[in-house]
Amino acid sequence: MLALRKWLLSGLLVIVPLVITLGVLNWIIGTLDQTLWLLPEDWQKWLSEHRVRGLGVLLTLAILLVVGAVASNFIGKRLLGWGDAVVRRIPVVRSIYSSVKQVSDTLFSENGNAFRTAVLVQWPRDGVWTIAFVTGAPGGEVLSQLGGGDYLSVYVPTTPNPTGGYFVMLKRSDCIELRMSVDDALKYIVSMGVVVPGGSAIITGK
Repeated sequence: MLALRKWLLSGLLVIVPLVITLGVLNWIIGTLDQTLWLLPEDWQKWLSEHRVRGLGVLLTLAILLVVGAVASNFIGKRLLGWGDAVVRRIPVVRSIYSSVKQVSDTLFSENGNAFRTAVLVQWPRDGVWTIAFVTGAPGGEVLSQLGGGDYLSVYVPTTPNPTGGYFVMLKRSDCIELRMSVDDALKYIVSMGVVVPGGSAIITGK
């Protein structure tokens, strides 16, 4: 019985990660395949009959490359600036668009600072520690209401799904910066502490 139990657990350790990985990839490919509706109807029908999977990924990459190439030249920048100005004049839409664009610019910009640093913070109460990510620093009215000082904007993710979490502002002195990479920190969070990054040390907060 002990041997059977050991074999069963070993099998689960091998199969479960593979099944979950394949499931996530299948979902991503299926989602990106929705871009095929941009193709002519005859092409869509042929692809549907032959069940060609994954072309949506290639089409999405092609669209991103074309849009990126256009946006990188002088004329493209002028057109994007004009379109941006038009969208920002539309009520309701401008508030949504501005917020989403600000977040995307922070996340995907080469100079962005989002999720670049992992820190240890006491959450949800003193004496209980968790890993969080620095997203920036408060400013303007928020900082003045906090009485000034050196504060950090911190995202505290949930486990095992880090896409949900809490946004808090903490004093820099209450955050302990980690040398581990963001990827290692995410693995640590998603695995609920099972996958421990090796050889990581901490830097005492300033």
